[in-house]
Amino acid sequence: MFKIFFAPGTVALASHIALAEAGADYEAIQVDFANAAQTKPEYLAVNPKGRVPALVTDRGILTETPAILLYIAQSFPDAGLAPLDDIYRLAEMQSFNNYLCATVHVNHAHRMRGLRWVEETETDAMEAMQRKVKSNMSDCLHLIEDKMFEGPWVMGADYSVADAYLFTVGRWMESDGLAVEDYPTLADHRARMMDRKAVQQAMSEQGM
Repeated sequence: MFKIFFAPGTVALASHIALAEAGADYEAIQVDFANAAQTKPEYLAVNPKGRVPALVTDRGILTETPAILLYIAQSFPDAGLAPLDDIYRLAEMQSFNNYLCATVHVNHAHRMRGLRWVEETETDAMEAMQRKVKSNMSDCLHLIEDKMFEGPWVMGADYSVADAYLFTVGRWMESDGLAVEDYPTLADHRARMMDRKAVQQAMSEQGM
């Protein structure tokens, strides 16, 4: 049985959805961010980075969303969660997922995680970063909608783990000051994702 460590509202939802889509046998374990459980020895023994998600497997513990999503897709090939038979298309999916990880997520994090980049006393720098979040996120989402999203799913005709990842990251847009109706393709994608049983299951298990 897998164990997926999560906190509601975080990127861990993408991996949780992928496990549900795959029909995997798993246990979902909440990390209490409100009480800083991610900084305590018990959780740091699972993931020394102090972040979620973390996926416990029979071979060890995996962290970082792109790696976990690919692992789930490859572990359950019959679920059809990635273009595993086409190395170029698989690399394209990984390119998309890594953009979400390395650029979009980082831009979003500047709104409430500024202490990762500047000292607490550098209030001007902190405020400047926060002011840029809306425009940076808007640029990212327009690029995804206009250039990267193939439709009707991220990779075209076939659903993949990239859809779970995009859905998760896209749920942050309102908190970053963006209106979902300004991104009609992403709004439609969100609505169709919400209709999927795996999405409903994962969100219910996270109390969302």
